[in-house]
Amino acid sequence: MLQQLQALEQLKARLRETISSLALGPGPGYASLILELPHGLTAAPDIAGPRFQFLHAHRGDLRVGYGIAGEWRAEGPQRLEILRGQARAVAAQWQQSDPDETGFTGFGLLGFAASPSPKPDSRAGDLPNAVFWLPELALAAHGGQAALILTTAVKADRQWLLGHWEAWLERVVPLLDAPALDPLTPAHLDPGDSEPGPEDWRELVFSALDEIDEDRLEKVVLCRRLRLQGHRRFDLTRLSAALSYLFPSCQVVSIRRDQDNFVAATPERLFTQHRDRIEADAIAGTACRAEDSELDAQITAGLQSCEKNLREHRVVAEAVSAALSHCCRHLDPPDGPRILQLNNAQHLWSLVRGELKPGVDVFELAERLHPTPATNGQPRREARAWLRENEPIERGWYTGAAGIVAPDLTGELWVLLRCARIQDRMAELYAGAGIVAGSDPASEWEETEHKLAAMSTALQFA
Repeated sequence: MLQQLQALEQLKARLRETISSLALGPGPGYASLILELPHGLTAAPDIAGPRFQFLHAHRGDLRVGYGIAGEWRAEGPQRLEILRGQARAVAAQWQQSDPDETGFTGFGLLGFAASPSPKPDSRAGDLPNAVFWLPELALAAHGGQAALILTTAVKADRQWLLGHWEAWLERVVPLLDAPALDPLTPAHLDPGDSEPGPEDWRELVFSALDEIDEDRLEKVVLCRRLRLQGHRRFDLTRLSAALSYLFPSCQVVSIRRDQDNFVAATPERLFTQHRDRIEADAIAGTACRAEDSELDAQITAGLQSCEKNLREHRVVAEAVSAALSHCCRHLDPPDGPRILQLNNAQHLWSLVRGELKPGVDVFELAERLHPTPATNGQPRREARAWLRENEPIERGWYTGAAGIVAPDLTGELWVLLRCARIQDRMAELYAGAGIVAGSDPASEWEETEHKLAAMSTALQFA
């Protein structure tokens, strides 16, 4: 406890020394003050209020945001274009003060639901359809280094701001060195209804195959929702830790607004933009894993040679390349497919790389790439229209995207897969399967069962 109090007093003293570096006053704009933390971070405290977290164990990356310094929402077909205009105005007047020379910057979250226009009868949750969100306090860690980032509108009074930020430090800093939670005994989860059920799923797959046979669709991705109830309130800190342990090569995402908690453990980047370089994942074609290494190798070989899975993967890789061709000066051919192995599933994976044209940002890339055929279908417009008409559930943020945006509007977004929407002891899990010529309803159902198991297993330890 003494160490935490010393760290708190050191950070408060550093805040008082450096807050004068911010140009505050009337008018628009935001300012971020970056303060070095004395040691790295691998986890972040769960504090009441709006919060988001992105944790990637293999990369040693952690980004967490608390509170709301600024927020912009949009809905409808132009949602990303609207947010882009608002974010550009923010970026043009967003000061960055890094007196400790950490190399970190302020950042925001960009996130959006699968569909820009929810169905009229859909249940409205607490997550907006699309949002660009600047947190009041953020934590960033990478490679053993960590920083605490405070962000404000520049019109704030400096003396008030000092007290406000000190209060934030008092809430967060003492919890940064909290010991790891003791593991819980795995809890039983009571299954609820599945939408669609097995028979409705079978009919839905056959309906999709009819569209494919008539050449109206090349591929379409169908989604299931499974409700589970725990015997104790789900603890999101434990859930994130369990997902990170089970799936260290996945991005573990958690977002909380009011009563809504959205959690995902996704293997699929929509893209990573670093200056003028772009990388995007093409992931499609799935098989299960086996505990026996020899059997697991046989399953891998079968996945690599399966014409149905290779066809499904090719559709996605070609669509990602075609989308990026419009905003790249140079685009490499897809590198793959390779095998991406997770704890409970393995996928065909190709990497698409390119050099971007000047002026391209995360909002334009998100507009061009989302949704890919890996989560929607091909052709994009026809698949989305067919799903809107035929899929019995509203996806919400499942198969949407979320990620971190830097002050220069570059960043990284992840497709929101292996998801759960959580309230107290209730969880709604989502998973999907791609339907192409040759798909079988029973096999596709089994694929969704494997994907749902990723979240249901972790929930037992939450």
